[in-house]
Amino acid sequence: MKHVVTGAFGYSGSYIARRLLEAGADVITLTNSPRKADSPNIPTYPLTFGDSLVDSLYGVDVLYNTYWVRFNHQKFNHQSAVENTLQLFEAAKIAGVRRIVHVSITNPDESSPFEYFRGKGLLERALIASGLSYAILRPAVLFGGEDVLINNIAWLLRHLPAFGVFGDGSYRLQPIHVDDMACLAVEQAFNRDNLIVNAIGPETFTYLQLVKTLRDILGLRRPILHVTPEIGYQAGKVIGALMGDVTITREEIGGLMADLLCVDAPPTGSTRLTDWARTNHATLGTRYASELARR
Repeated sequence: MKHVVTGAFGYSGSYIARRLLEAGADVITLTNSPRKADSPNIPTYPLTFGDSLVDSLYGVDVLYNTYWVRFNHQKFNHQSAVENTLQLFEAAKIAGVRRIVHVSITNPDESSPFEYFRGKGLLERALIASGLSYAILRPAVLFGGEDVLINNIAWLLRHLPAFGVFGDGSYRLQPIHVDDMACLAVEQAFNRDNLIVNAIGPETFTYLQLVKTLRDILGLRRPILHVTPEIGYQAGKVIGALMGDVTITREEIGGLMADLLCVDAPPTGSTRLTDWARTNHATLGTRYASELARR
């Protein structure tokens, strides 16, 4: 079998590629990112959206799609990400790809007020209607390795005199380790059934509990303040400007507070965030993780 991973030099894509290589699979990647020193050693083709995309997919059995954008930016946006992914699905169908393993998000909804969740909902419907064999993975929050959210919460705890939580902090998250998610993706490549999997870890936190847990594991004594979403956004905007990044968006705050990163389902990952954070406490959050630098 021949496998293609979009973004195998990126975050989740690199873990999927490594898992496939460990299993002895024939793997290539479609990406526009430069190869990093620790990137999987696999053949690379440009992720270009057009006629050449079909040529890149001929002979491929399984396509793992991790392509997406976190927020709208002058160089990329959700609308173009949706349009590009629809092209990817169509190219896969024309090229005869046997199965697509697609990374989505918990609680996607085409009628959502949040463009991220709305776009993911539209893409799920399109994939289901395509006639292709599919497995849709719905992770809430990824952690481990080069993650952004958990690492940057820890970074802020290390560097700020106090940490601000949006509202009462009672909204929930179910983080899954990135390698657990990669294992799920590879497992689904060999499944013939069409299915949707909530890719969530074994622990559920409120946002307030998550911040307190990380603070305590890092051995810090930081006061936690309850702030309005707008004040939290403006503070994040200032930090983002200082770091040359987008730290948080209004949509991300809204999705968090709408409890969209939690589902009523059994866990599919086994790695506990608390155990992982204790093991990695010496390095967790010592460096800021920039989304823009990653791109």
